[in-house]
Parts: sequence; C-alpha cells; structure tokens
Amino acid sequence: MIAILIRYGLASGLIIGSILFGTTVAFHEAIPSPAVGMAIGYSGMLLAFSMIVLAIRQHRDVTLGGVIGFWPALGLGLGITLIATLFYVLAWEAALSVTGMDFGAEYAGAMVADAVQGGDAATIARVKAEAAQFAADYARPLWRMGVTATEILPVGLLVSLVAAGWLSRRRAR
Repeated sequence: MIAILIRYGLASGLIIGSILFGTTVAFHEAIPSPAVGMAIGYSGMLLAFSMIVLAIRQHRDVTLGGVIGFWPALGLGLGITLIATLFYVLAWEAALSVTGMDFGAEYAGAMVADAVQGGDAATIARVKAEAAQFAADYARPLWRMGVTATEILPVGLLVSLVAAGWLSRRRAR
C-alpha cells in the first residue's frame, strides 16, 4: 500500500503543483477574474484527485484481490490528499517567489475596492481594517501556508470520502 500511496500521491502532487505553478507564473501580470482562477484551480484539484480513485481501485483489485473496506480506502485517499497538499503549498510558495507577487496586498486591495463600491463609511472602515490584518497575516509564511492548505484539503477529503464509499467492497466479485 505504501508504494501505491507514494506513486499516486506523487502523481497527484505533480499534477496540481504543475497546474498551480504554471498558471500563476503565466498569468501573474494579467490575472484572470477570480471566477476564472477558481475554475482553473478547482478543475486542477479534481483532475489531480482522480489519482485517489485510481489508487484505491488498483490497491483493491491488484493487491487485495478485489476486497477493500471503507476505512483502508479512506486512509489511502487521505494519504494521497496530504502528499498533493504538500505539493500544492510548495508550488504556491515557489510561484510567489518566482513572480514576486504580493498576493496578500492584492487580495486586501480587492476587498477594499469591493467594499467601496457598495458600502457605507462604517463598512468601508471595517473592511479596511480587516484587509490590513489579512495582508499582515498573509506576509507570515507559516500562516500563508496554512491558508493555502485549506484551499485543497476539503476537496481531497470530499474526493477521498466519495471514492472510499464507491470503491469499498467486503467480498470479491
């Protein structure tokens, strides 16, 4: 199981890491709308996490003779999720380093711009304070890495749960 975990975890990590790094470096000067960025990001995550389905199926059919319980299947899926998350976080950090992008400040600026368009003075002041705090927090690498990990972990958890439920079998067919 360890060999399958490592093989498919690395494949998943390389897929999502390449997509994240490649699109960030390619588009850092002309960032598409947030909706486009999210569509690319979450599509890449689903593509990368398709490795979870393939890994559980291979482990069940080849290694275990067609039988795998829910919990071992979930464990394999979560292991792949953790490896892919590590690649995702490292790819984001590398992309920020290569491009020199200050994502925290850019995001904080977008928060304020959105508030200015439709808010009253009190709301704008509150959002400015929240944006300044976000930018300061995002400048801290460990906090930024944690935030980055929370983007991909829920997707991996969901795919792992669905795949484990779908592919688990108590008896060989």
